Amino acid sequence: MAKRKKERIHQINHMLLEMANGNFFYRLERSMNKDSLEALSVTLNMLAEEIQEVMIHQGFANTNDTIKHIVQMSFILDSEGIIDMVNKHACTLLTIEYDDIIGIPFESLLTESSQTSWKKTWKTQLKNQNNVSDTSLVLTFKTKENLLIPNPCYLTTFQNKTTKERNTLITVIHHSKSQFELETDLKQRVTQFMDNSKQSTKTPITPFKQKLRLSFDDIKKLREGHDFIINNLDKKLPSLKEFALQLGTNEFKLKYGFKELYGTSVYRFLLEERLKKSQLLIQYTDMPLKQIAHTIGFKSFPHFSKSFKDRFGFSPKILRKKYLEKNGN
Repeated sequence: MAKRKKERIHQINHMLLEMANGNFFYRLERSMNKDSLEALSVTLNMLAEEIQEVMIHQGFANTNDTIKHIVQMSFILDSEGIIDMVNKHACTLLTIEYDDIIGIPFESLLTESSQTSWKKTWKTQLKNQNNVSDTSLVLTFKTKENLLIPNPCYLTTFQNKTTKERNTLITVIHHSKSQFELETDLKQRVTQFMDNSKQSTKTPITPFKQKLRLSFDDIKKLREGHDFIINNLDKKLPSLKEFALQLGTNEFKLKYGFKELYGTSVYRFLLEERLKKSQLLIQYTDMPLKQIAHTIGFKSFPHFSKSFKDRFGFSPKILRKKYLEKNGN
């Protein structure tokens, strides 16, 4: 018991060091204990996930070099599932030397629950007779320090021209849906501009409206509004006119600037953040669902449940049930 407690403290300490170094993709494995160490683990997981999202989303809206996908790890496996190649970044994330990874089974890098998902999906892929076959699944990796790295993985099985065996390419990616939507919108606007430019010169083209220029002071006030929303998800947001006055700006700059900086409206951002927080609370705490709805600012559970299902495609009850089954509870 004392040994296990010491190991958990060591993992928490390592997690804090990684976060201090700017690495927010690690997670602590949850236990069945209901003590202060488990509470701290849950808090750190939630904090790391929130900061990771902020680091990806903030400061990149509507720029030419937006972040869309981040490749974290890459592996190539032989027909037996043994690692033939791994990129250096994967070695760094897993805190394992390159020579120690090459030649070991890929599944040995995964948690027990992910090993089951991996074996089932990989065997199905190997049976595919196409030259190249693609699929995806979510896997959780375990580092040498027993920290967790959950992420979507893309699998490509292909026939090696030299050995005639089926090899597998695994790409582990952290991606941003919101950023993808911003880039898609930008591409659509560019395409629309090019289509307009190809029209006959006889066809009148509506001139573009000049964009409002946001000053540094404007951006600072908008970020204050962003932080206020994040820190007061349980409270009712005042009207946009009142909210703008509180920030020291006007309603037009608030609506326009928020859309430019964060790619969405103020109220849509509030709803999205409430639902994101509820997702974390459902997965990483034992808080009753009705209490979660109240904690994130919903007046009724039915309204929360409907909004949650509209956003994620399944109800809060289903998510809680799946997570408990996954963790053997």
